[in-house]
Amino acid sequence: MTAPASGPAAAPSPTGGGHAVVVPVKAFSLAKVRLAPALAGAERAALARSMAERVVAAARPLDVAVVCDDAEVRAWAEAAGARVIWTPGLGLNGAVSHGVALLGREGVRRVVVAHADLPLAETLSWLAPGEGVTLVPDRRDDGTNVAVVPAGAGFRFAYGPGSFRRHRAEAVRLGLPLRVVREPRLGWDIDVPADLELPDPWGMPACS
Repeated sequence: MTAPASGPAAAPSPTGGGHAVVVPVKAFSLAKVRLAPALAGAERAALARSMAERVVAAARPLDVAVVCDDAEVRAWAEAAGARVIWTPGLGLNGAVSHGVALLGREGVRRVVVAHADLPLAETLSWLAPGEGVTLVPDRRDDGTNVAVVPAGAGFRFAYGPGSFRRHRAEAVRLGLPLRVVREPRLGWDIDVPADLELPDPWGMPACS
């Protein structure tokens, strides 16, 4: 059963231990190709890097692991103080699954998976505590911008168009409690030129 939607103010305080964040980051030079009508290649790469920096910062104080297969991203992540989990040839779903499973084997109980294209992200740690699965959909209720899963549950990630529906179904398949959080800042991702018209973040509820 899906729990009622909730926001940051209702979320418990992070506990720190047993929680970690995984951020999948694509090669900056290959990121956000659908923005080509609005931004040149160098601008898209700079935007991708800037958003990834924001998401990694928002993950603190939890431990952060960047899953990637690009040398430039690896160097950037290490400079940012994030752990790197090298995932060549696995694709997005495989890379995230590998990262979550690895952290689980190391003793992490719950993993927050946050996409790297959330320009308004402020903090992620408040999502980590709890039981079962927490999903933060994009503002269209189509994609999954943030997912929190028990590391050892064997959750099958299925990113791409319609992933929010598939991830809800996966929680049901596993028999796990499901919490859906519609948080405006975390729900705003950047995929197409229209997404670049950011809303006024000061008019949105603050994350706690």
